[in-house]
Amino acid sequence: MDLSICIVSFNTRDLLRGCLNSLLSSATRYSYEVIITDNGSSDGSQEMLAAEFPRVQVIYNDSNQGYTRPMNQALQAGVGRYLMQLNPDTLMHPGLIDSLLDYMDASPQVGICTPKVLNSDGTLQKQCRRSAARPWDAVSYVLGLSRLFPGSRFFGRYLMEYLPENQIAEVEAVSGSCMLIRRAVIDQIGYLDEQFFAYQEDTEFCFRARKAGWKIFYMPQAQITHYGGLGGSRFVPYRGIFAWHRSFFLYYRKHLAREYFFLINWLIYLGIGLKLLLALLINALRKEKIVGTKKP
Repeated sequence: MDLSICIVSFNTRDLLRGCLNSLLSSATRYSYEVIITDNGSSDGSQEMLAAEFPRVQVIYNDSNQGYTRPMNQALQAGVGRYLMQLNPDTLMHPGLIDSLLDYMDASPQVGICTPKVLNSDGTLQKQCRRSAARPWDAVSYVLGLSRLFPGSRFFGRYLMEYLPENQIAEVEAVSGSCMLIRRAVIDQIGYLDEQFFAYQEDTEFCFRARKAGWKIFYMPQAQITHYGGLGGSRFVPYRGIFAWHRSFFLYYRKHLAREYFFLINWLIYLGIGLKLLLALLINALRKEKIVGTKKP
């Protein structure tokens, strides 16, 4: 088996149907399997999968287990020489599988690869390629300095906005919305860290992969549309907001804090706490509840 495509779903029946149909309609030279972990959906997702996609392997959880643990369940069940993390609120463009696997087969030093991820309006979803979120990268992004100085390597490192969007490039981290992983990477560094309920598990995994000597690449010749904000987190927005900020704290403390003076670390922790309070307040006042950055 060439590829195991792994999806975590929670009450995303219609989006998941569209995702799977886009996958099945895309011709490929490679063999693949699809493994879905369902987090106790109550919207008919399980019945839809059984009736319309009987060849898809489904792992059923009794309750919402977040993202990381269920994704590990799917990854551990996969037998492919490559494993793909894929969000259910995505649509594959023709040729995506062939383009990514052709590139990886030709580049043995590359352990992780991502396609060009598009918003629903066709613009680049900038979060698909990014830095390791070191303090200045995160601060310049949160303060909007990257938008004030577009194209600046100094201010735009977090989302690597200085890189041409149609250029193949080595990056530090990619989004788990569509992340292709060489099996040898998992054999070396293990699976996703399950202390992350959801969010930042992709950045944390990429950090460990780079530390182990693997390269991570953005490959825009392959493309996918990611609606963003329409996954299972919209059903539990406040839990999702808390999980996002908690995960960033855990990631920073695990991988970055030791590199900086303790006063800088405490300022970062304070900033995370203040951002959490602001996000909770904004969502309390907003009719449409969202967890991360709203996508077009």
